[in-house]
Amino acid sequence: MEIASDIHNTCLEFPKQEIYGLVSQMNRAAVSIASNIAEGSNRGNTHFIHFLNISLGSSFELQTQLLIAL
Repeated sequence: MEIASDIHNTCLEFPKQEIYGLVSQMNRAAVSIASNIAEGSNRGNTHFIHFLNISLGSSFELQTQLLIAL
């Protein structure tokens, strides 16, 4: 949740032309991290691990997007 909030606040400082590009992708990836953890937490261990892996993938996606933004 903190990552999603931090990314949202950071993206407010991005140029307007990035709103529908990088900003949108970064916000979706950050929300996906928390959302997949939440969704998986209500499942059995095997399914929870699957959702954690999806969340990890979103974190790598976000990391790449942050590097591109720099």
